[in-house]
Amino acid sequence: MLTLDDVQDAAARLKGVAFRTPVLRSRTVDGRAGAEVFLKAENFQRVGAFKFRGAYNAVSRLTPEQLERGIAAYSSGNHAQAVALAAREFGSSAVILMPEDTPQSKVDATRGYGAEVVTYDRYTGDRVAIGNALASDRGLTLIPPYEHLHVMAGQGTSALELVEEVGPLGTLVVPIGGGGLIAGSATAAKGLDRRIRVVGVEPELGNDTKLSLAAGRRVSIPVPRTIADGQAADIPGELTFSVNQRLVDEVVLVTDDQIRAAMRFAFERLKIVLEPSGATSLAAVLQGGFSGRVGVILSGGNVSPDRFAELLA
Repeated sequence: MLTLDDVQDAAARLKGVAFRTPVLRSRTVDGRAGAEVFLKAENFQRVGAFKFRGAYNAVSRLTPEQLERGIAAYSSGNHAQAVALAAREFGSSAVILMPEDTPQSKVDATRGYGAEVVTYDRYTGDRVAIGNALASDRGLTLIPPYEHLHVMAGQGTSALELVEEVGPLGTLVVPIGGGGLIAGSATAAKGLDRRIRVVGVEPELGNDTKLSLAAGRRVSIPVPRTIADGQAADIPGELTFSVNQRLVDEVVLVTDDQIRAAMRFAFERLKIVLEPSGATSLAAVLQGGFSGRVGVILSGGNVSPDRFAELLA
């Protein structure tokens, strides 16, 4: 069972290592949302996304023998970079399984942190099976992107920092991919105040968590073809869903066009760059319908200049 203590312990391990990312305000966002909105800008985190928090927390708990043998992970991009950097911080090595169609900027960044990259076809291959086989064959310790207690706890430190900085919130809005960020965030937020309403955001074409919560069980969908590549999950994680089923109050959907509009808004009005997955929570808030004090996790900003320009053209 993931607890507030787990998140607070992760925060202690991350102190002085992860960045305490800024909280942004905008009267225009407030007006569009109908609420007082606090934007937690994880695009300013190390590796450009919240993923460093969970990866570092997990890697920090490995034994010297495990670090000596090396680490494996599978990821569409941000967890890949996070594990690669965390492994380097501890003098270890990393082998990362990534989809063939991962944006090249994320592949280059992962290699830049010293990792070996192995690719697969996300539409025909089972990354969990391939990743497990890779780790087993090479004797590596596998750190998955969300199905891991210490990864979830680390991700929750973003919400913990947000509440510590701005005070009580009525609502917390968090993007959902595999569910690790919202599981950790909901655990932190509701551990501090059970009254906080936790709202998840998925791309319209990747609504596996929304469908699963409605069905009361994990539901699989075809691999989503959405610009939000970091949220292209086909089924919620087993561990993450067990947390989110208890703590997530609602899941809302945003279209690819709404995501593009949120990316443009963030660039033009907030003066920040968000990748598509990092903009889904902002896209939801910009549709309105909120009230009171609302915290929003902007999960990342890893997008190349060419891809950014293409998406906003």
